[in-house]
Amino acid sequence: MENQKYDQESMDMQRVRDKVVSKDPETLKKKNLNIQMTDGVLIPQKDDGHMLNAWKITFFSAIALLAGLVIFQPKPYRDIFFVTIKGAPVTFEATIFAIIGALLIGTFAGLGSVSKRRWINMISGVYVELIRGIPLLVQLIFIYYAMGRFFRIQGLIAAIVALSICFGAYMGEIVRAGIQAIPKGQMEAAIALGLSRGQAFRYVILPQTVKVILPAIGNEFISMLKDSSLVSAIALSDILRKGREYISRTFLSLETMLIVALIYLVITLLLSYLVGLLEERLHKNG
Repeated sequence: MENQKYDQESMDMQRVRDKVVSKDPETLKKKNLNIQMTDGVLIPQKDDGHMLNAWKITFFSAIALLAGLVIFQPKPYRDIFFVTIKGAPVTFEATIFAIIGALLIGTFAGLGSVSKRRWINMISGVYVELIRGIPLLVQLIFIYYAMGRFFRIQGLIAAIVALSICFGAYMGEIVRAGIQAIPKGQMEAAIALGLSRGQAFRYVILPQTVKVILPAIGNEFISMLKDSSLVSAIALSDILRKGREYISRTFLSLETMLIVALIYLVITLLLSYLVGLLEERLHKNG
């Protein structure tokens, strides 16, 4: 009787456990309960109907609103659009060169974080903690005036350097997490097949790491595009700076900021879609 009672209690407890969402990663993966937290726009995926539909609604609504204002309200919205869009080349130039610099810095910082040499590990850790603890705007202004005093560089170069250094710290953490996400058995198997540690890292670990970190890098790229609006603080004629100049002449602050917001929204949503396509192709090709 006692054994039957114990078995019944065990069955009741199991039923209760089955009703509770498991925190095991494998169970979460099977039930599609992964949580994605990011400062950038979420990258739409084909197998995520809600996210893709939300992206379509937001993107085409922004396009329709922007086109409607420009076409049917030429004064002042068309004038504002043609003034602010002139700053797009500077925005893209700063973002593209900065993301390249951030990837280079982040790769070295990430490799340093997993290095077995303690002094390299320490330098990488200090860099990441120092840069992540200082706001981007402060870094931007400091680098602009510091480098301007000693090297007499232009504002665009200072902006690229500041964005590269700032986002390089975040990229370093992404690279570190991606490397540590690869099972240790991959390295051991590569060494067992006759590869040196460096060759195994180069030909086995890093290619797999790229697939793991691509979504996070895409989100950082989109976040950098948005944060590049801060370069207007050092008088670079980006989209936001052009808008502020227009406001100073016409005092149409609400109308101007609406157009600026729509331009940034359309660009970031379009980039998020392109990053999603790149990620899908990478996974499909292996």
